[in-house]
Amino acid sequence: MGTMSSDSALFGIDNLPYGVFSPRDAPDERRVGVRLGDRVLDAGAAARALGSPHADPLSAPSLDALLAAGRPVWRAVRAELRSWLGDPAHRERVAPLLRPLDTVTLRLPFTVADYVDFYSSEHHARNVGEIFRPGGAALTPNWKHLPIGYHGRAGSVRVSGSPVPRPLGQRRPAEGSATPGFGPTQRLDIEAEVGFVVGTGSTPGRPVPLSALREHVFGVCLLNDWSARDIQAWEYVPLGPFLGKSFATSISAWITPLDALDAAWTAPPPRDVPPLPYLDDASAPPGALDLRLTVLINDHPVAHPPFATMYWTAAQQLAHLTINGAHLRTGDLFASGTVSGAAPEERGCLLELTWNGERPLRLPDGERAFLADGDRVTLTAWAPGPGGQRIGLGEVSGTVEPTPA
Repeated sequence: MGTMSSDSALFGIDNLPYGVFSPRDAPDERRVGVRLGDRVLDAGAAARALGSPHADPLSAPSLDALLAAGRPVWRAVRAELRSWLGDPAHRERVAPLLRPLDTVTLRLPFTVADYVDFYSSEHHARNVGEIFRPGGAALTPNWKHLPIGYHGRAGSVRVSGSPVPRPLGQRRPAEGSATPGFGPTQRLDIEAEVGFVVGTGSTPGRPVPLSALREHVFGVCLLNDWSARDIQAWEYVPLGPFLGKSFATSISAWITPLDALDAAWTAPPPRDVPPLPYLDDASAPPGALDLRLTVLINDHPVAHPPFATMYWTAAQQLAHLTINGAHLRTGDLFASGTVSGAAPEERGCLLELTWNGERPLRLPDGERAFLADGDRVTLTAWAPGPGGQRIGLGEVSGTVEPTPA
């Protein structure tokens, strides 16, 4: 249905991520959209025009109904979309329903139920340990036995492009003082992550096994878990992250279905500590995803984190999240934690890239130890696709704004 630029080719017929948009001529409406190149298909209108049995979930104002419908419906809808957008027989009816991306407003695509953030990169965990525990053990004793995580704030998840006001909070007392500092964070950071969106819920009290990932997880998105490192450092003992994380988490406007990533599965890194049986994936199909991330600050690339190096996989995270009987709900979002590789240029946060501010980044507009007001951070990624093609993940971006008066 026309030609696409090389960038748009990342979002071809083998990808077809889902989102929610408002048309320019109906800004208060929310419609399910499917991206093809630099255009978005009004999926509900197409379903109605072509007599799809899935017109109801595709005509909803969010992805919630589609997520809840389950994997058989996900697969059937994807097959329909590939036919509608790829078969010349449908061109006449479908072409008018494709809108240029720059004529629509993208919205948060689903209702976030719960949000969990993990800590699954060994490279990231070791770097953080070396920064904060020099001379001590880089990893805590539990790290190789379970995917460490914490529950975040679902209500602070926002769609790509939303501004990120610099948060206020307490900081460690200055030397010689007994009173904490207070004010806007002075160490605002990013965390380049991958998020997994749950579609089908689970039964309370019944853990989800490793083998059931694709029965519950609808798709993936890029995620930036903004972090105020100075607020976090003062508050996190003994209960962990709170205000230093809960002010903002940004996700892409586009959710890439797992079925678009069939060519990207790969083996996880070797495990030198045998996991307990519920986390043991030695005989399971490859559970890591070969996603290649790029971190940009003000459009300048600063890092290229490789997701395939993550020690704990999404299936292991899901199994651990539910092993105590906690159940999944439609719209649950769980994130990988900062994606970092072995090389310095593969680190997914400024804490690592600048070694806690000791080695500032040199950008075209000046040095950065941490983020300045006005900085725009963008995460992009791609994965191997069928036939040597690439599958693009929708970018996630956000611009730092000054602390509200």
